[in-house]
Amino acid sequence: MPVPSTPAGAYEICIGKDFLGRLWPALEAAFAGRTLFVVTDAEVARAGHLAALLGGREAGVYVIDPPGENSKHLQTVAEIVEQMDRGFLGRDSVVAALGGGTVGDIAGFAAAIFKRGVPVVQIPTTTVSQADSAIGGKTGVDSSVSKNAIGAFWQPAAVYIDTATLQTLDDRQYRAGLAESVKHAAIADAEYFAFLEAHVEALLKREGEALVHLAEANCRIKAAVTAEDPTEKNKRRILNYGHTIGHAVESASGFGLLHGEAVAIGMVAAGRIEAALGLAADDRGERIEGLLTKLGLPTRIPRGYATEGLTDLMKRDKKAVGRRPRFVLLEKLGQALCRDGQWACEVDEEMIRTLLPRLVAG
Repeated sequence: MPVPSTPAGAYEICIGKDFLGRLWPALEAAFAGRTLFVVTDAEVARAGHLAALLGGREAGVYVIDPPGENSKHLQTVAEIVEQMDRGFLGRDSVVAALGGGTVGDIAGFAAAIFKRGVPVVQIPTTTVSQADSAIGGKTGVDSSVSKNAIGAFWQPAAVYIDTATLQTLDDRQYRAGLAESVKHAAIADAEYFAFLEAHVEALLKREGEALVHLAEANCRIKAAVTAEDPTEKNKRRILNYGHTIGHAVESASGFGLLHGEAVAIGMVAAGRIEAALGLAADDRGERIEGLLTKLGLPTRIPRGYATEGLTDLMKRDKKAVGRRPRFVLLEKLGQALCRDGQWACEVDEEMIRTLLPRLVAG
């Protein structure tokens, strides 16, 4: 699947099943003359994906440990860059990001700043990374204050999606990543949303054909949006549907909630905002919440969270203007709302403060 041209050029997304063990020779051919350096995490390594990719070959490898959001900070990036530098790697190197969204974000950022920029190849192994984070060139890490506060736009040189890697995910991680598929369908493709509704059982069983269709639809939607607006000046913001409140809830949880779980809550919250603004005359809110529930995703903020602190976190959201958070909303199912040429809308803060306590689980 070719991705339309961006300022950084076009790149290819390859989607298939059971090809990870044959990928290294293809990488060597595609990046002839370059030295491959792999960034992964301990969980991906334990699942056997690193061994499958290397196939017994020697290569430079950095393993993020512990895996997950708590390692997504500048110190990890610095360690990767230092290891590459100690290994005499130069601008003729290429970083291979093997893992989920956190690995892809960290490795992509390291590639963006090493020797002022070397190519990165994304090899996503989770539902969230195959649906969303591996495509589009967003890279970065968290600050001590907010999520994804430090980073760069750095388009991948290529993306390789082997849907068989999803079979090793634990059930919670797998389901959480499906939230990004629901998001894509909600903002851009009503037919895709209907497909998700009709194939819940197949998706939960991780059936091969359903997973390939999932990857193809997600990549088509994400690639089209990011090609039109690669550095998020306007329309690319629609990919943050559910993320304004979602990121705040995720941060407030100390990352005890997975990203997709928080986004699921955020999508339900967005639906409540649409209803309060008189935008939801149809049943889209019920359909979105119903699909998320069937996929086993949370739709309420867990009890014990201080909802009053969420509004302050939202003021740090990257879509905020003058500390006023903006929200991506829907015009209808399959189409994001555009107001006055803007794809993210300002919402009265008092409305949000009133809404949040009603979203807390009973």
